[in-house]
This record gives sequence, C-alpha cells and structure tokens, in this order.
Amino acid sequence: METKIIWTKIDEAPALATYCLLPVVKSFLKGTGVVVEQKDISLAGRILANFPDNLTSNQKIPDYLAELGELTQNPDANIIKLPNISASIPQLHAAIKELQDKGYKIPDYPEDPKNEEEIAIKTRYAKVLGSAVNPVLREGNSDRRAAASVKEFAKKYPNKMMKPWPKSGSKTRVVYMSQKDFYGTEKSVTLTKEDIVKIEYVDPKGNVTVLKEKLKLLPGEIIDASIMNVKELRKFYAEQIKEAKKNNVLLSLHLKATMMKISDPIMFGHAVWVYFKDALEKHENVLKEIGANLNNGLMDVLEKIKKLPEEKRLEIEADINKVYEYQPQLAMVDSRTGKTNLHVPNDVIVDASMPNVVRDGGKMWNRKDELQDCIAMIPDRCYATIYEEIIENAKANGQFDPSTMGAVSNVGLMAQKAEEYGSHDKTFEAKGDGIIRVVSSSGDTLLEQQVESGDIFRVCQAKDEAIKDWVKLAVHRAKVSSTPAIFWLDENRAHDREIMAKVKKYLPEYDTKGLEIKILNPVDAMKYTLERVRKGLDTISVTGNVLRDYLTDLFPILELGTSARMLSIIPLLKGGGLFETGAGGSAPKHVQQLIKENHLRWDSLGEYCALVPSFEMIAEKTKNTKAALLAETLDIAIGKYLENGRYPSRKAGEIDNRGGSFYLAFYWAQALAEQNKDSELKSRFSKMFEELKKYDAKIINNMISIQGNPVDLGGYYLLDEIKTSAVMRPSSTFNKIIEEM
Repeated sequence: METKIIWTKIDEAPALATYCLLPVVKSFLKGTGVVVEQKDISLAGRILANFPDNLTSNQKIPDYLAELGELTQNPDANIIKLPNISASIPQLHAAIKELQDKGYKIPDYPEDPKNEEEIAIKTRYAKVLGSAVNPVLREGNSDRRAAASVKEFAKKYPNKMMKPWPKSGSKTRVVYMSQKDFYGTEKSVTLTKEDIVKIEYVDPKGNVTVLKEKLKLLPGEIIDASIMNVKELRKFYAEQIKEAKKNNVLLSLHLKATMMKISDPIMFGHAVWVYFKDALEKHENVLKEIGANLNNGLMDVLEKIKKLPEEKRLEIEADINKVYEYQPQLAMVDSRTGKTNLHVPNDVIVDASMPNVVRDGGKMWNRKDELQDCIAMIPDRCYATIYEEIIENAKANGQFDPSTMGAVSNVGLMAQKAEEYGSHDKTFEAKGDGIIRVVSSSGDTLLEQQVESGDIFRVCQAKDEAIKDWVKLAVHRAKVSSTPAIFWLDENRAHDREIMAKVKKYLPEYDTKGLEIKILNPVDAMKYTLERVRKGLDTISVTGNVLRDYLTDLFPILELGTSARMLSIIPLLKGGGLFETGAGGSAPKHVQQLIKENHLRWDSLGEYCALVPSFEMIAEKTKNTKAALLAETLDIAIGKYLENGRYPSRKAGEIDNRGGSFYLAFYWAQALAEQNKDSELKSRFSKMFEELKKYDAKIINNMISIQGNPVDLGGYYLLDEIKTSAVMRPSSTFNKIIEEM
C-alpha cells in the first residue's frame, strides 16, 4: 500500500527550485511505498480555479486549495507546504495581465466595482488575495524551530551579514501610536454557548447595514472587535515626519499588507497621503478620475498618471518630486530605480524588514545606497513594542553574535484560523460616522465600536479547541527540549486577557512538573528572551498567530541569516501533518537574478528539512522501515550539505540552487549506500552514488558553465513547464542518473 505526500506547487523562487528538487525526491522514493503528488496552490492556479466558467476545457484546473483544505481533516494527511505568494493588489493585477496575455479570458480586477457583476468578480478575487492559503491549510498549531544540525552549523559558520551597532550611539527608534489604535480600542468576549452572529453598521440616524452575516461561533470561542482611528493615524504619521526631518534620519513604514490584506493597505495609503499631501491634494480630483489608489502605494499613482496627457503627467510628477526636497528622506527599497518605502505596500513587510534593521546596525538604505539611521513607524501597539525592545537592547548591548546566541523557537496559535487580524471577511472601512457592532442571534450586542468615517474596524476569533491544543503543544515542546516556554500575553490587552484565562485553565491538565513555563507581557518576554539569547541559552516563545509570524522571521534572520532555514511542523488537529518549508518564498529578487544571469540563489534547505519529519510521520503511522531510513539518511545528508558548504552562493558563476540539490542527492545516496539496515536500498544507492561520484565535476560544470546569460522562463506567475524545466535541469548527465533509478 502506497503512502502519499502532497507537495504544493507554488510561486517564484521555491517554485523554480522545485523543478530541480522534485525529480530527485521522486527518484529516491521509487520502490519505498511512498509517492509524491503535486497540487497547484500558486497565485495563478488559485485565480484560474476561481474562474472556471471563463476558461476552455483544457485551461481549467481543479480548486486544489479546497481539496487540500479537506485533506487536512484526514488523519493520514501528509503535506509539504512551500512558501506561496500572499498577493497584494499590485501582484494580483500583474498575475491577471500575464494570464490574459496567455489567452486565459479571466476578467480584470475591479478595484471600484460599478455594478453587481463587478461586485461578484471582486468577491471571487478576494478569495486569492492576501493570506488566502495559510488559513485553509493550517488546521493545527505551529511548531517552528531550527533543526539541530542547522543551528549547530550556524554557530560554527555564523552568517556574515551582521553589522555592528555604532558605539557613538544610534538615532534609530521604533515609534507607534499612543491612543485610538487597535490595541487601545480592543474589546473581547468568550462565548458560553454556540451562536450565529452578524456584524452591522449603524449610522447616526439609526439605519442599519449588515456587513457580515452568519458568522458561526462555538462554545468557548473568543471574539474581538477593535478599530484604528484614521484621524489619529494621520496625526501620528505627520508627527513622525516632522521628527524624522528634525533628526535627519530616514523615515520608514512597516506593515503587513499581505497577510492583513484589508487593514494594512488602508494604513499604508494614509501614510502615502500624509507624506505626499501637498502634491496629492493639489491634483486630488484628477487622481480620483483616473482611479489612482493610494492603498496600492505611490507606484499606483505614477502608473495611473501615464493615462494623462504628457503635460499633465509631467506636472504631477514634478509636484511629487518637489515633496522629496522638503520632507525627510524615505528609506529605500531600491535606490537605483528610486523605489522608496512608500512605493508598493508589499515591498516592506514588517516581519522581514524589522529584523534587517537590527541586523544592519539600526540602519536602512538611503537614496545614495548608504546605510542610515531611521525612524521605523509601526502604528499599532499590539506588537510594535517588541521591536522597540530589541532595538533598545542592541543599542545598549551591541550586535547579536550568531556564533554564540541561543535559539528562539516558537509554538504558535494558528489552528482554525485563529487571530486572522485585519484580513479576509471581518475587516471593514467605516463608510461614515456611527457604530459597528457584533450582534447575537437573539439580538443582543456582544461587542461594539464607535467609528468615524474611514476608520478601520476588525473582528478576529480564536476557537477553544485550537487554544487548548496550543497549550498542549507548548508543554510538549518544553518537555522534549528541556527548555523554558514563555507565553507572550499582555494583561493590558483585551484579547490577551481572554487567552490568559484559558491558558491558566488548561495548563493544570498537563504534566508540567519540572518545567519552566511563564506568562509574560510581550516587552518582558522579549527582555527575558534576549537575556537568555545573549547567554547562549535557548527559549521557546509561545505566541498568537501574528507574533508567531514576526518572531519566526526575527530570530532566525539573526541566528541563521535567513528564516528560510527553519523547520516548521504543524501537527494537524485531526492527526495528519503539515510540514512548511520556511519563509521568504516570495523573494522576487531571486527570480530576477535567475532571469538576468541564470543563477538561482534560493536555498532549498527548508524543503530538505521538512522532508525528514514527513518521512518520520509515515514510518510511525505505517511502520514503513524504508521511510524511517529515508528520514535518517536525509538528516545525515543535510548535515554534510551544510558542513561542506554546498548551499547556493549569491553570485553567478558559483554554485546555486541546482548545484545544492545535486549535492543533497550525492550525500543522500552516499548515506543510503553506507547504511546496513536495508540491503535492497544499499545495493540500489551504491550504484547511484558511484555514478554521481564519477560524474561529480562534469555535473557541477554543467550547472555553473551555463550561468551569466539571461534565460526565458515563459512567464512569471505561470511558468512555461518545458522552458523552466530546461533551465532548472541543465545537466543531462545528472538527469539521466536520476531518471534511471
């Protein structure tokens, strides 16, 4: 009987790497009783699955995301989930255009729908925007950590990206709002019984508009409601602009416009408005006429004004450029092209950008392509304070040392769509003054917020079953690793108080004897963790969903140089396993480099590491000894891959992802050839290893000699299979050895 591993087909750099790696994995699995099957959950795949009525029969693809969502409820589910695009509006537009150009008759995305048909189209596209994949697949809580071999390697060969914090002092600081943000307005309740509620807007005259119907809640479920007051938000931005100018530091904005796909683009748009106010206000009517949307960043304005007569376009561009002369300098995304922190909302994502500020000695890049101190704006206080604490710690104690620092792993609450803040179908922009409320089936108001026009209202949930499982997983990790586990919960925040009550209720149900388990507010938790980190001691952070996202980028980037090398195991609530392969999957620069010079620097170490527990789960459930041996030998191979420095270089003309996957196959075949537990596998892989060893130099030459020239992948969001396979599998010698297994 065969056991199936589902391997997700995704986007960008990890998608390209799959063309090279997956044939290797399939070859090694022949005759072991384990097979791999791909399911397309890429952005292009998700778009096409949502518009089958617009496609020809040979263009249609199934809704694989929905299929995988159903599979998570199967105790035998075994899914390798690679990083996928959490699409912003600009990315969605680009993907749609590419698909249309390739003959797929899908509709344009109507940002401002004018009729029922356009509203329906926008609703369909909403299913693929933002963090559309993760809530469907993450039907379990997260156990995220560096594999022991990866952490040891990082200490032995520390990443060289860490820059010293200046001894003369740093002007860099994290700033956030002091009132009327999500943190300050949050209200939260725990339900005592099952209910179906709705979200309503009530205008000053008492007229009621239903914003969301039939929201099902379970007994013990926590539900929150909070608002971001946009007048206060704009006031905050204006104050920080003045401060940055006065202190001669870069101004930067750090949001999460991908995962929090409704709330954070709106907050981004307000920052663009406040910074460029003089120019945008002057041309407000014209910009409105051409449909410029500040939520999509300054780039949307610059693109939309191309529709205008040349004279008008140049006038608006000149007025925008004048703003730079008297406003503080903006942190740059790409100084060569003039792309600033406010150009595109998905270019600066807080969980990836703030670790780089720490790594770079408290600095970001300016227009001269030099590092400079900055003011980092993170408007909402829910988690901004943790970044403030680590910045102040680095100012006081200097840069962190990857060769000695302790590891910070994470147990994250994310099962059953826990804490999906600012995203999906429960976040709204107030259309006027009034009240937005959550109403029970009996007509009682559970939660309500006073709103002003333009305020952002959000609701989130966390189910009791998910919270209990999260507490159980935290205790388990603390026990097996003999490491302190810290719940990062703030008693001054409404949601966290409800969570804390459940943690205190469920902890006594598990054996915690001899374990160090604490509940600390996020600032104190960060202080405690950093103190241990600097002593070389390991700590488990036990957090909610958003903080899970932030910390599992922050610490790995400092410890390992990248969060892509993390092991992410999600024990599904129904008994299966979801094995994530690290972060940073979008990495457009990796794709750009490949297209330009045929070098892919994406490191597939996350994929290699995810396969180990995937095989282990199969061995445990089915008693498949070959699967157990595959896990054991792959772990050995990963160690040799790291020890021998076979991971991708950043420079063309040196080993890249393709060479890395060759060497993984080389060391894996060697480990299988040298083991004595399975004679059949020993014999088979002894032959393969001899072949790989014999042609080692030739294969690597095949993979390096072709670098330096542009390549054609036949697409970006929808790759041409034949062209991409040819690019990513350039060694016919290696391909032949693999295919003849």
